[in-house]
Amino acid sequence: MGIPAEKIISEALQLPPKLRALVAERLIESLDYTEAEELSPEWHDEITKRCREIDQNAVDLIPARKVFERAQTSIK
Repeated sequence: MGIPAEKIISEALQLPPKLRALVAERLIESLDYTEAEELSPEWHDEITKRCREIDQNAVDLIPARKVFERAQTSIK
């Protein structure tokens, strides 16, 4: 292995918060990826669009707790 993990982590922690978030997101995505679960170009574009909207504060996010409460209420 080239660069020791501790050096990578140390350098990543020096990045500004938005760049650290991007690095973390990419690392997490790499763990979730399997060839059998490849996204269509349309889904990839939609995910990219939604992430951009969140990053630009262009949308109001709803806490999961509220979403689940509403769902439970609607099926009762």
